[in-house]
Amino acid sequence: MTVRILICDDQPLIRAGLRALLQTQLDFEIVGETADGAAAVASAAELNPDVVLMDVRMPGTDGITATDLITHADPPSRVMILTTYDRDEYVFDALAAGASGFLLKDARPEDLVSGLRTVASGDALLAPSVTHRLISLFARYPRMHLASSAVDKLTEREREVLILLIRGLSNVEISASLHISENTVKTHVARILSKLGLRDRVHAVIFGYESGLVRSASGAGGRLPSVS
Repeated sequence: MTVRILICDDQPLIRAGLRALLQTQLDFEIVGETADGAAAVASAAELNPDVVLMDVRMPGTDGITATDLITHADPPSRVMILTTYDRDEYVFDALAAGASGFLLKDARPEDLVSGLRTVASGDALLAPSVTHRLISLFARYPRMHLASSAVDKLTEREREVLILLIRGLSNVEISASLHISENTVKTHVARILSKLGLRDRVHAVIFGYESGLVRSASGAGGRLPSVS
């Protein structure tokens, strides 16, 4: 499968470097480049990329605003944030806007490449340091519990799978823990996300902590939600 990528960054050298890196991958196609959020929104609507690789701080329309518009368009594109700024508000705002990935610009090239494939496949990815801070923050400042009716939609087995997913277990590990096949786990995860109206596994982690379903980060150990 070819992954069609739109690059959005206000620095020409960064865009050139990203293009040079990503063009080394046979399954990647760079469909366009933009230097600000407004242009990214327009280009995404015209080109319909699989993933928009988005900077945060840019002149004019910022990356968070652009992400919100792109992910709620018809049809939507998935967005992966790539930024220099490791700040909590950027992470939270990006996820709330619908981003499916968040990496820092000091990430290894191979992490960026694999991250784009992860996001394009319909899953999600956060830099490990970002995930640790995100989960720790929810643990320190518990939110109001969401209506129990949301979790009540799940079967008992789906609740078990959700709790293990929130704690950072991979599909393989959930399979072993519950003594069910990996394909069955994948089916349960898909149904859980659909029933709860969640975008992906990262948002399932957020749901777990906001709803009070999991009230301590100790079980997750700062692990990145698996993309398997």
